Amino acid sequence: MKNVGGRERTLRAVFGSCVVIVDFLASVQIEILFLLVGLWGVLTSAFGYCPFNGLLNRNTCTIDVQPTQP
Repeated sequence: MKNVGGRERTLRAVFGSCVVIVDFLASVQIEILFLLVGLWGVLTSAFGYCPFNGLLNRNTCTIDVQPTQP
């Protein structure tokens, strides 16, 4: 089940991509943190699911995707 909607998904993708790009300019000490935060944003955007949204019972999808029944 997806719990990340369109606008939030776009913001996560843009923010995550920017953080990954900034990662290349960062010092070695903070580089891993930037990489993890950026990848988290990109991956949750790509899959449309965020475990933290699930824990908080938060859903920003406008249409709940249900499996088709035969």
